[in-house]
Amino acid sequence: MRVSVCIVAYNEERTLPLLLSDIKKQTYEHKKIEIVLVDSMSTDQTREAMNLFKKENNEFENVLIRENPKKKQASGWNVAIASSSGDVIIRIDAHARIPEDFVQKNIKNIEDGEFVVGGPRPNTVDQPTAWKEILLLAESSMFGSGIASFRRKSSEKKYVKSVFHGAYRREVFEKVGGFNENLGRTEDNELHYRIRKAGYKICYDPEIISYQFVRGTLKQMMKQKYGNGYWIGLTTGVCPECLSIYYFVPFSFLIALLGSMLLCGMKKPVPFVLLNVMYWGTNILMTFGSVKNEKKQIGQVLLPIIFFLLHIAYGVGTLVGLIQMPFKRKGMFHSKEGDRR
Repeated sequence: MRVSVCIVAYNEERTLPLLLSDIKKQTYEHKKIEIVLVDSMSTDQTREAMNLFKKENNEFENVLIRENPKKKQASGWNVAIASSSGDVIIRIDAHARIPEDFVQKNIKNIEDGEFVVGGPRPNTVDQPTAWKEILLLAESSMFGSGIASFRRKSSEKKYVKSVFHGAYRREVFEKVGGFNENLGRTEDNELHYRIRKAGYKICYDPEIISYQFVRGTLKQMMKQKYGNGYWIGLTTGVCPECLSIYYFVPFSFLIALLGSMLLCGMKKPVPFVLLNVMYWGTNILMTFGSVKNEKKQIGQVLLPIIFFLLHIAYGVGTLVGLIQMPFKRKGMFHSKEGDRR
């Protein structure tokens, strides 16, 4: 079975070579693997890394390099899908790492009858510094990142609503279309909603493991959370069915916090006090749960503050997205035919 491994990258000169080295080590027959590399108009050495990989590796069926002038992630994936020719399309983020049997295990599931498959995608760090390990703890915690199955390892093979680094039979895209290029951050949710609506099941196999690098600074992580929340707010006006209620927990906390602060200013402090007691109590308990099996370091005392900042950033993003949603909603609907290439 021929497989197209697709990677979309923007300014990933530091992590892309690591992923490409992982691809070279894949146990699946290289002559049945097509590599599709899409550069989203990078301004660093990303394109040079792609060119070097193509020049030095002729054991694969083909290595294609394409451009994504729109720069958006969704449009990049559509370029990759349109350029690919494999029976199976595997999408992998450029800031990820994969084991040598990653492709092999995906194809095994497809050959066993699955149409879409993926597995856990825990986070990792590019450099094991003390600060990055703390950020990794925050991102790996359910309290800091969410409840999605792919975010952490599980022993149960099951059908789920979404996977991260997914493998898709080509016919899935032929039937449901590509990614909605008007969306950002939530394009996966919307695509997987259409896939499930079309009657396909999305299989989660705990044996298919991949890794994603956590953001290297708290500022970058907060920016990421804000962007995630922002697109949750916008997507509410386009495809509310794509979103779980859990996506709105940080927004609900933010609104409750602002509301209780307003009441506090009106000399009614009880709601504000109760909310903070419940939140910080939960926060501290989740912090203990995050570090109980980890090597202890003094910086871990900052985890409750990091959790709070991430929740606020996500909640503010959702609030801004919801405010802007009525004005942007019309141009965000997905055109199935328009995304077929």
